[in-house]
Amino acid sequence: MHNVVRPHGAWRRRADRGMSTAEYAVGMIAACGFAALLHRILGSDNIGRALAELVERALRLAG
Repeated sequence: MHNVVRPHGAWRRRADRGMSTAEYAVGMIAACGFAALLHRILGSDNIGRALAELVERALRLAG
């Protein structure tokens, strides 16, 4: 039997190397939900027009 003294919290760092399958799934669902929300917002007519005007204005100022 080996008596190895580890620094405080070393076992915790080793156990938390990455996400588990459940955490990965929840993270993916949250990311997809956020992407769908952005798509819905940025795809609306008002926002599309405002973004187009902003880009046109920026290009006019740069040129």
